[in-house]
Parts: sequence; C-alpha cells; structure tokens
Amino acid sequence: MGWGILTILGPIVLVGAIAWAILRNKKEVTPRDEARTERATHELYDKADQQDAKDARRDPLSDEGDR
Repeated sequence: MGWGILTILGPIVLVGAIAWAILRNKKEVTPRDEARTERATHELYDKADQQDAKDARRDPLSDEGDR
C-alpha cells in the first residue's frame, strides 16, 4: 500500500512544485530591461557581422585560419 500512495502523491507533489517554481520566478519585463536586451542583441549581431566580413576578406587557401 505504501507504493500505491507514492505513485499517486508523487506526481501531484511534483506538478505542485513545478507550478510553484514557475509562478515564483515569473517577473514582468520593464521597458528598461527590454531596451537593454535589444541593445545587447544588436551589439552581438554587429560583432558577428564584423567577424563575417573579416572572414570573407581572408584568403581561404592560406594557413592563417588553421592556427
């Protein structure tokens, strides 16, 4: 009978713990947070574009890229 109770109560407790964690960790995104995220994303994209441009100028037959 002990395993039967654990089989029923275990998933219920697990779902409750997951729901509690999700609700506890939710927060509203402020305009300041959103602006910071957008700025960081654009900086990351710009850096990737610069690296792509640098790679495009590199001679694919040279050994410099393998070091």
